[in-house]
Amino acid sequence: MSGLEVARLDPFDDATFALWHATRAAALEDAVGVAAAQVYDLAETRVQWQEPSDGKERVGYVGRAGGEVVAVGVLVLPQRDNLTKAFVEVAVAPAHQRRGHGRTMLEHVEAAAVAAGRSLLDAEVPWRHEHGTDGTGSRDVAFARAAGFALGLSDVQRWLDVPADAVLLDALAAEAAPHHRGYELRSWVGDVPDELAEGWLVLDASLATEAPTGDIEVEDPDVDVALLRQIEANVARQGRTSFHTVALDAAGTVVAYSMIVHGRSTTAFQWGTLVHRDHRGHRLGTAVKVANHRLLEAERPDVVRVSTWNAEVNDHMIGVNDRMGFRPVSRMGEFQKRLT
Repeated sequence: MSGLEVARLDPFDDATFALWHATRAAALEDAVGVAAAQVYDLAETRVQWQEPSDGKERVGYVGRAGGEVVAVGVLVLPQRDNLTKAFVEVAVAPAHQRRGHGRTMLEHVEAAAVAAGRSLLDAEVPWRHEHGTDGTGSRDVAFARAAGFALGLSDVQRWLDVPADAVLLDALAAEAAPHHRGYELRSWVGDVPDELAEGWLVLDASLATEAPTGDIEVEDPDVDVALLRQIEANVARQGRTSFHTVALDAAGTVVAYSMIVHGRSTTAFQWGTLVHRDHRGHRLGTAVKVANHRLLEAERPDVVRVSTWNAEVNDHMIGVNDRMGFRPVSRMGEFQKRLT
């Protein structure tokens, strides 16, 4: 045993929550390098944990050794869909690794998942880009595999320096335009308009299974406009702003979208881009991404980069991102473990 003392996190205990957040951030920086370790800041994360509003129950754990916070745990339990699954995370402060603290914390989190009736665990494990597709050489990947998790999908994080090349964006938009005649592009800042909310949600929900999932088992999430409004309110409380561009077909249905979210840092985050399978082949992915990026630059001149993630097998979207100027900076694996 590592001697780790594990207690449930109280997100309203400001001092402990700050230590929990700092330990989590330090572990990520150690895993991928300081430059690529982009985490939501303390205030944003505190709101997320104090006012959960995305249909999930979040449970955090604090691990202490010698009275010092050295490890953290996360258990996320979907409440509306994927009810056999739980998302788990374990992180150990760099100076306290290789002492068994990670294993002790993981055992605690897994036991809590079992007690909640969950039998399938999801975990995301980040690593440096140079460790390659399967994370060979990553200490965290070795830990996950030793704990019985199997790699189901490899993702790559990419950055686009802002401002982007305006001439290049003009060329990409002009190249795509002849292919999507008959579609309307619409952009806005903030909440999804009422008249588009249902259609936007249906398309966004399909991202869970339409985007590459590899060997990861996943269900489409529930579609609920009321839940969307709760999530949007939470985003606003966190000090984040969302930027949207959609493509509408002749009937006014949302058939493609791109969404970026920006908080208080100089990094904006691409949350999703998807084209409905019946409307692919019209360069709508390029069209909505370029238009949304232009919207971001016009509204947020302080942003210096956009961060995005793509499954390594998603050749089409990677091709779009490469042409826009995105460059790889780190990797992440989506792992699963079935409990018996």
